[in-house]
Amino acid sequence: MAAGVTVPEMRPNQEQCLCSGEPHNVTGTVKFFFLGLSDDPQLQPLLFCLFLSTYLVALTGNLLIILAVSSDPHLHTPMYFFLSILSTADTGFISTTVPKMIWDVQTESKAISYEGCLTQLCFFNLFGCLDSVILAVMAYDRFVAICHPLHYPVIMNPRLCGLLALGSCLTSLLESQLNHLLMAQMTFCSTVEIPHFFCDLPQLMKVACENTPSKAIMMFFIAAVFGAVPASGILFSYYEIISSILRVPSPGGKSKAFSTCGSHLSVVCLFYGTGLGVYLSLTFSHSPRKNVVAAVIYTVVTPMLNPFIYTLRNKDIKRALQRLMNRTVKS
Repeated sequence: MAAGVTVPEMRPNQEQCLCSGEPHNVTGTVKFFFLGLSDDPQLQPLLFCLFLSTYLVALTGNLLIILAVSSDPHLHTPMYFFLSILSTADTGFISTTVPKMIWDVQTESKAISYEGCLTQLCFFNLFGCLDSVILAVMAYDRFVAICHPLHYPVIMNPRLCGLLALGSCLTSLLESQLNHLLMAQMTFCSTVEIPHFFCDLPQLMKVACENTPSKAIMMFFIAAVFGAVPASGILFSYYEIISSILRVPSPGGKSKAFSTCGSHLSVVCLFYGTGLGVYLSLTFSHSPRKNVVAAVIYTVVTPMLNPFIYTLRNKDIKRALQRLMNRTVKS
């Protein structure tokens, strides 16, 4: 693209740009346009209210968990330390996509620059991967607590917890940067329509001018490594947990052991179930609208429900929140 040449913006209702001739290198003039959930003007106020309320509920719930864990000495344990990191990841995960979508609905401007799209993609992958890895770390914590209860304080010492948290962040950052490099190698037309409400790598590969099989293989390899490894750790931990619980002679002991990991198991099923649904819909469904709906459940509903799952099933969190509210009222 020649220097100094200004490319006119394409309206969201125009046809998707078709690449012809040599693909253009991406520059600051490249624009992406989200098609969003619906083009119906009558639905826009409803979508605005729905996603704004969902975002505020998710933000409030996760921030309350972080405040409760940090302010209550009774919750200064490995399990709740990792829970606060999970809430931080959920807050970042939903904040990466939903505020932009709310802004687009309100202003009727669905454009995003190449730099903005790249930034959104990086943070989306960063917090999504952090969610996955922290869930695996929490599964390991439950494995040690149930299968090796006498050695739990020694094994899950503050140094190991810090290393696990740091390793989770570094792993997520690595995955994010690999996807960043993969997108940086793609070429796009000056204006591109994305049948989505945020920049997602599989969708970007579909609209890229140069979509080589090697890039697709690399994308699936990155997703497999950084998705399957934590999932395998979770499966192994729960295999050992269930095997250990089944050896407990008393029904009361089994019930108590299951209750200590019930909330975590619910969050794992919700996160991986919706995530798997998203990528299965991308693979087998040819309807962009169905793909968007599946992505909404994964990126919006899951971070909103996680705080409720932990607070409704966890007496310690409930008591900590009650003490936090009492201190707030008294002050």
